Amino acid sequence: MAEYTERQGGTPAKASAATADRTTELARDLAGAVRGDVDFSAAARALVTMDASNYRRVPVGVVAPRDADDIAAALAVCRGHGVPVVPRGGGTSIAGNATGVGVVLDLTRHFRSIVSVDTGARTAVVQPGVVLDRLRDHVAPHGLTFGPDPSTHSRCTIGGMIGNNSCGSHSVAWGTTADNVRELSVTTYDGAALRLGQGWDGAPAGLRSLVDDNLALLRTGYPTGLPRRISGYAIDALLPENGTDLARAFCGSEGTLGVVTEAVVTLVDSPPARALTVLGYPDESAAAEAAAGLLPYHPLTVEGMADDLVPGPHDLPRGGAWLFVETGGATAAEARAHAERIVRAADALDGTVVADPAGIRALWRVREDASGTATRSADGGEAWPGWEDCAVPPAQLGAYLRDFRALLAEHGLRGTPYGHFGDGCIHVRIDFDLLSTEGVRVFRRFSEDVARLVVAHGGSLSGEHGDGLARSELLPTMYGDELTALFGRFKDTWDPAGGMNPGSIARPARLDENLRFDVLPRERVDVAFAYPHDGAGGGDFSAAVRRCVGVAKCRVEGPSSGPGVMCPSFRATGDEQHSTRGRARLLHEMLAGEVVTDGWRSTEVKDALDLCLSCKGCRSDCPVGVDMATYKAEFLHHHYAGRRRPAAHYAMGRLPRWLRAAAPFAGALNAAVRLPGAAALAKRLGGIAPERSIPRLAPTTFTRWLRGRELASTPAVVLWPDTFTEHLSPSVGKAAVRVLDAAGVGFTLPPGQVCCGLTYVSTGQLDQARAVMRRTLDRLEPALDRGLPVLVLEPSCAAALKTDLPELLADDPRAARLAASVRTFAQTLEESAPDWQPPRVDRPVAGQTHCHQHAVLGDAAERRLRERAGLTGELSGGCCGLAGNFGFEKGHYDVSVACAEDQLLPAVRSAPEGTELLADGYSCRTQLDQLAGGGARHLAEVLAEALEPADAEA
Repeated sequence: MAEYTERQGGTPAKASAATADRTTELARDLAGAVRGDVDFSAAARALVTMDASNYRRVPVGVVAPRDADDIAAALAVCRGHGVPVVPRGGGTSIAGNATGVGVVLDLTRHFRSIVSVDTGARTAVVQPGVVLDRLRDHVAPHGLTFGPDPSTHSRCTIGGMIGNNSCGSHSVAWGTTADNVRELSVTTYDGAALRLGQGWDGAPAGLRSLVDDNLALLRTGYPTGLPRRISGYAIDALLPENGTDLARAFCGSEGTLGVVTEAVVTLVDSPPARALTVLGYPDESAAAEAAAGLLPYHPLTVEGMADDLVPGPHDLPRGGAWLFVETGGATAAEARAHAERIVRAADALDGTVVADPAGIRALWRVREDASGTATRSADGGEAWPGWEDCAVPPAQLGAYLRDFRALLAEHGLRGTPYGHFGDGCIHVRIDFDLLSTEGVRVFRRFSEDVARLVVAHGGSLSGEHGDGLARSELLPTMYGDELTALFGRFKDTWDPAGGMNPGSIARPARLDENLRFDVLPRERVDVAFAYPHDGAGGGDFSAAVRRCVGVAKCRVEGPSSGPGVMCPSFRATGDEQHSTRGRARLLHEMLAGEVVTDGWRSTEVKDALDLCLSCKGCRSDCPVGVDMATYKAEFLHHHYAGRRRPAAHYAMGRLPRWLRAAAPFAGALNAAVRLPGAAALAKRLGGIAPERSIPRLAPTTFTRWLRGRELASTPAVVLWPDTFTEHLSPSVGKAAVRVLDAAGVGFTLPPGQVCCGLTYVSTGQLDQARAVMRRTLDRLEPALDRGLPVLVLEPSCAAALKTDLPELLADDPRAARLAASVRTFAQTLEESAPDWQPPRVDRPVAGQTHCHQHAVLGDAAERRLRERAGLTGELSGGCCGLAGNFGFEKGHYDVSVACAEDQLLPAVRSAPEGTELLADGYSCRTQLDQLAGGGARHLAEVLAEALEPADAEA
């Protein structure tokens, strides 16, 4: 297998023609042997070159098996070709464990059944591709759960958890994955099907004698007093005094011994009620020293984080660091009483108990997003998971953190520790410079020094995510040469040919090889957007793409719940290439130029971005703020430079131009498109999905309706006549005028035609977008000079003015002034008429917060306005699926409908009679018109209707 493990600059050696022929033969043989999917395309390979670590390895192909027989068949073919294999779950491993050369086995696509649940025995039988939260949801009605819960619980798989011996925040109560696995079915690289549990039955030949010959070493070579010792192989689990537990010994082996095909896991009772105590301490060391003292009170969690991980204002108790201590009980009162006992016992500066489930979820989101948020510092610096999750005895944690901080300073590095303080396990992202030769040398020296520091405190190099490529080389520091050599013999017993995930644990790769940044260009890429927060001084597209660290919050399976938006196309398709992470990976490989070789002309990237709705959800929901809508616009700008574009780009990308030209002929055009032949022709010429109806043009535009009306001589705001309100939905503008009049808010209009450029941006016509935006700034400059806020009724246009415009016209100071001036309808009323009381509507609401509003503008003012008007209830999250031009484009209809079915349509269908359907976005209203019979209105329309006649005429 030397051909597949040889390296040149961290990537496989360039294939010769003979190698290419062998790869083609391998793909053909696999396709003939398995019923699942075999994909050796550049796109498939690019999607799995990385996980959530600093590392990158390029496979030759990807196989998605359907069952255990498929796995055995794939292994047999790979063995015959001498090709290594790496099993892969959700790809959220932080040490490079889920990267590999050879063939990647994607166990998430088909191999994801919950085979059975025995509530009496508290066990479940699952396939390795089952997502943890699906298992937890499945058993929750029985009052049960699977105890280990890493922060990626919404997308990590049980197989991946077994491979890395994952733990999570509740391990102080329920232990690691190894503590919760009863039996494993495993297929080895040489084709053996093994059933592993307690006892020697199922052990590979030679394993028992290996243990018997090394009893003294196994009894003395492992550190003790560590609840989180994940590093190395757990061979000591095979000692007789430890129950000779083969399943436990296999856990944490990172896919280097065999492939799990089925697991019997233990379930635990889930307390019906929970409370969360948040305790404030002066600093993280004080919090760490207090954590061990809380364990006798039997909490469910003891999590720690410092103030440098909490962005902006917060409602946490007084202090510079906090412990999150969860308690459970049979009733809410019991859980709270348990929490209050902990508050009284804790020697904390301040403390609070949160029992409201929504409040608890909000606090946990801060902690769970830490692996992403810690990747970007407040000053825009980048930080990486190079030393992610060591563990020391809990009593040593405070002293270790002080020494660790000192070591960071000694190497000129910064990091933000957080994690499982109750188990002595620390996560940290560090601002390594992994782009320069000297920076990589510092990375290596620091890793060696901190390994010695961890061992000096009696700790483990890994306390959760395994060794992978990040720490395997350092195992002799922890275990010594003799025990580390035994790890190699242990692997050889299971995998004599060395075909399973070579490079991890035994005979490891160097920790400074295979770095994913090695292949990125060092020169800045010429781009249109400013990317102000990426790279020193901004403007670095490579740095923007590097934002994706692979934590895969975008891969949460649908239907989703709550206010989040990201990532509607993944929830609709379940395909990695249609997730934010998948698209970022393809852009990374496009910049690298090794797997995706056509640069901006890449069809692989174009195809992946084709189903991106440009919803901007990732801009807010991704923990590191990946902004795929902007990246898509940038790509389309370059991809179609000097080339013919799709018809939809000309038809819908230039919509403002066509609507202005069509306005005088609105009646005739509306009549024409009611004719089936004319409508079909128009849709075919415009690249519009045949399933869609063409919206009607307003017979009278909004500004024409306003013509002759006396505008305020001293206006409070500029009322923006966006394209949708002007030509397609003037009723929204009319309603807003009535409400503004009633509230006593005078307004004016911009002089001449203005446009935010949204449709040009979303189709990547950035040169035209900039021209449109500059004309807009010219016309608005007098209003900007007067300091007038700009009221924008359409959320997508408001978001474009807030983000796209200043990022495309970074050289024009007026752009930032306009962006700062933008207000939503509710914000305008709140600022310009703070004492005005809206009419009482007193109805429940359903509908959807516009995805751009959620991502860019926020909806706090809208919530307050609805509350004052007696509009009760919550609007759904997600994306309506129409998303401007997306849902109208040919080929997007099915995905568009699937996105609507995620949250919006179910919320509308389940709404009781008399519910007010709210949708401030034109796209959202149109989607409901075409899929649910309509009825949705802008908040301005609802309030205008409720005004007293005298108010409406004022």
